Amino acid sequence: MENSHVTVLEIDLNAIEHNLNVFKSKIHPETKVLAVVKAFGYGSSSVEIAKFLEPKVAYFAVAYLDEGVALREAGIKTPILVLHPQKINLEQIIKFNLEPNVYSITLLKAVIEAAKNLNVKNYPVHIKFNTGLNRLGFSKKDIPEILSLVKNQQEIVVASVFSHIAASEDLNEKAFTLQQINTFKEISNQLIPQLPNKPFRHMLNTSGIVNYAEEAQFELVRLGIGLYGFANDDKETAKLKNVITLKSVISQIQTIEKGETVGYNRAFKAAETVKTATIPIGHADGISRQFGNGVGYVYINHQKAPIVGNVCMDMLMVNVTNIDCQEGDEVLVFKDQLHIEDLARRANTIPYELLTAISQRIKRVVK
Repeated sequence: MENSHVTVLEIDLNAIEHNLNVFKSKIHPETKVLAVVKAFGYGSSSVEIAKFLEPKVAYFAVAYLDEGVALREAGIKTPILVLHPQKINLEQIIKFNLEPNVYSITLLKAVIEAAKNLNVKNYPVHIKFNTGLNRLGFSKKDIPEILSLVKNQQEIVVASVFSHIAASEDLNEKAFTLQQINTFKEISNQLIPQLPNKPFRHMLNTSGIVNYAEEAQFELVRLGIGLYGFANDDKETAKLKNVITLKSVISQIQTIEKGETVGYNRAFKAAETVKTATIPIGHADGISRQFGNGVGYVYINHQKAPIVGNVCMDMLMVNVTNIDCQEGDEVLVFKDQLHIEDLARRANTIPYELLTAISQRIKRVVK
């Protein structure tokens, strides 16, 4: 059922196209782009964004099976990489024509077996190597066993070989990153010539495209947070357009007299007479309780209104004492990238977390 309350998340597709083109300008024309649309498209709408981007990119990536299935059921035909497949899901992954990231010998054997069970030949898989992130991936010493398994079967074919940079946004870690890139090149040079086909390689994420395009763009790059307006660098983010705007309205305005309190646990006590506005969005919608008691703020009629007291499950209150406003006025909960980045800093987190926390009960509106 479509959410009927007045809080909406606006998604600007023209801004996404602009951001895609900014990153395409940093790579060679022949280098392909994989658009990462996991976590509901970083909290927006994976289906709408994938439909829009399908003619413009070569690949999509999701984290889990159900995310890929949702795209297929929405009619997406472009190849989809599943970044964190589970053994139990492999046959479903194949049935929905999704392509698994294979990161261990156990999983490699399992995907060959799943393809065999389904009588599938030359099914595309992606081989991931750990070069320093130490999260998922084969190590260099696994290459002989990988080759022995891949060469002696017809069920799968290696579509790509890839890795993930641990600190692509931090130029203080440049030496470490270059070592990761060199390690990946060594692995690729050892593995790929012994395969029956020539898979493409990929290593760069958004920050990697910004900082290491010449060293490691290879045949494909993975573009995630950059599509949504953030480049993990203030100068680069300034070149991008805002994609996500979270809007609500003022439900009621209250006059709080000196000594009165606001919200649960009486967390705010008025030192003087103040006006507050109640807004229908809360921590069940993804606005963390960390933003309570003046940490976070919204925009009302172009002015900052700090959050008063604790954030409730479905509502929050802001101080509008010095703002000319009335019930029904628009509230910008997330105004633009600068606002989102500032809120993230105040909560000691990153924009990714704020965006992906936006509840699915909030209606998405595509512009």
